[in-house]
This record gives sequence, structure tokens and C-alpha cells, in this order.
Amino acid sequence: MVGLGEDNLELDEMSAYLTEDLETEIAHGIEVSRLAGRLAKELKLDPDFCHDIEVAGMLHDIGKLRASTYLYGGDDDTLNVEKMRYVRMHSSLGYEVVREEGYSDRICEMILHHHENYDGTGYPDNLIGEEIPLGARILRVCDVFAALTSDRPYRKAFDNATAVELLIEEVRHFDMKIFLPFQSIVHEEILEREKEKMAAETVADMKNGGAV
Repeated sequence: MVGLGEDNLELDEMSAYLTEDLETEIAHGIEVSRLAGRLAKELKLDPDFCHDIEVAGMLHDIGKLRASTYLYGGDDDTLNVEKMRYVRMHSSLGYEVVREEGYSDRICEMILHHHENYDGTGYPDNLIGEEIPLGARILRVCDVFAALTSDRPYRKAFDNATAVELLIEEVRHFDMKIFLPFQSIVHEEILEREKEKMAAETVADMKNGGAV
């Protein structure tokens, strides 16, 4: 399997900013919120934290609305490195938006740091390890997984198992105390979908048998 690599992940993200519509962005926020909330509950975090991370998951990319002003304002010949600089602004811009709207400090910090990597290679502040707020560490893995398992105009979605394999290749970016429970959740969801599929097939077979 070809690994994504840090640069390819960012280029994938930049392409998303230039091609995805608002409906797609909302759907992504809903999925990140769902995954983050489920993971927070799996980690047995308190209900207030679970609520906050679901809110942050929904709003984590709101800074794209301001970043798009810079991205769309440039000409088509703008260098990728320059566009990448504006893409990297979106978490800080999102932080400004939610601060202005009066969201709690915890939600704001989650949004500001949701692109920090556990090994210190993320942005905007190159935080490392547990310097990164817990909520942001949770959002990081949920955000990448939700992006990989979604269709985009320039590629098809990866299935859940393949997406987890890709995450494992970049596991240095994630807190293992969060990543391992996340793997368990994804595995549970794969099993749940297989059971639902088998149940639907059984019902269909029964209907077909009754029609004969």
C-alpha cells in the first residue's frame, strides 16, 4: 500500500478546500462530531467534555470560510507552497471565529489545535505530546479518518479498514492512548455494519422465498 505521508495529507486537504462545497463540509463536521463524541464516551470522559467535543467536532473547520477568501482570491498560478500557508491558517482563523461567538475556552482550544501532531510536526504551534489539549488529540484522529472515508471530487472514499491501515502508517501523529480505543470503535462499527447487511439480506431472502 502506498502511504499518504505528511505532505500528501496536506495536499489532499488543500485540494479539498478548493473543490468541496458547503454541504460536503457540513457532512464532514457532522461525522467528526459523531466520531469524537463516541470516542470521548469510550474514554469515559465526563458528559460536559463529551458535549464540548461534539460541538468542536462540528465547528472544527469553520476557519475554512475565512481561509477560502485567501485561497480563491489568488490566481491559478499561485504556488502550492503559498496556498498551503493559507490552508494552515484555517485552525487559527476558526479559533478567532468561535472566540468572537462566545464559545468556551475549551472548545476554542480544541479547534485551534486540531491539526497538531503528537510528534510535534503539526500546526499552528508545533505542540508535542500532552502539550496538545486532549480534545484536540481526539479531534485529530477523528478528522483524518472522516476525511479518508469520504468521497472527494478527485478520489473515492477509502473503506474503514483501509483508512485505519493508512492511519497506522502515520501513527506517530496520534496519541496511542486515543488511537487504540479509536481502532476498537472502528472495528465495532465494521462489525455492526456487517450484521446489519446480513440481517437485510436475510429479510430479502425471506421475502423472495415467500414470493415463490
